[in-house]
Amino acid sequence: MKIIRHFVDNALRNYNYLIACEASRFAVAVDPLDTAGLLKIAAEHGLSISHIINTHEHSDHIAGNPTLKRATGAVISAHSHAAKLIPGVDNALNDGDQITLGNLDFRVLHTPGHTAAHICLLVSNDGGTSTQALFSGDALFNAAAGNCKNDGNVHQLFDSFERVFSQLHDDVLLYPGHDYLLNNLNFALSCDPLNKVARRLQAKLESATGHTAPVMSLGDERQYNPFLRLTDSAVQEKVSEAFPATSLSPRDIFVGLRKLRDAW
Repeated sequence: MKIIRHFVDNALRNYNYLIACEASRFAVAVDPLDTAGLLKIAAEHGLSISHIINTHEHSDHIAGNPTLKRATGAVISAHSHAAKLIPGVDNALNDGDQITLGNLDFRVLHTPGHTAAHICLLVSNDGGTSTQALFSGDALFNAAAGNCKNDGNVHQLFDSFERVFSQLHDDVLLYPGHDYLLNNLNFALSCDPLNKVARRLQAKLESATGHTAPVMSLGDERQYNPFLRLTDSAVQEKVSEAFPATSLSPRDIFVGLRKLRDAW
């Protein structure tokens, strides 16, 4: 499996991805925005883009679909609910569906919350013999969770974290839809100022850019991402301080964290 992360240096700091089977040289483009950049990268690596998969329907995740499809003939796939909202979708996906590309397996995980039709992709080599990769769109970010401002639902997002992300192994590598790592890490430290792992990572990121930001594992994230540490006393104290009437249930802590992050 070859993963090429393409940073789009725009205001939203989008990441576009090419995920390629090195045997067949076919590739999937995830959430294409910079079509010219992706076509250039594919040509440089000798790859043919055969599939486009959108994690959700927001414009910065689908804007490159028409141009990329015209250039490559790629099949466009999205969740069945998003297929009504994204022009030109060829293949409607649902939770648990699998897409095979050469020796790669793409498992569809329905993760509503940021939008009702949001999906993530869990990708592994055939047989699952190598480290898996999670393409999390705008549901799970480095050091944070996605927002729920645009037709989202924070309770659905909490359920997605509990039902999906909590079940994945520590060694799964995280590939989110945007580079928000440093800003989110600063928020995480506002929740848990004594977190040594977060402090060390913050120092390493002082000279990093969207092009050079590290790829983290879920095991890493579970050490500093407050949305994955809902029973941690420091995180609970931060939410309780801001919202004294909030219970310490994981759901209420998650909802409180999302309110704090919205105001950050």
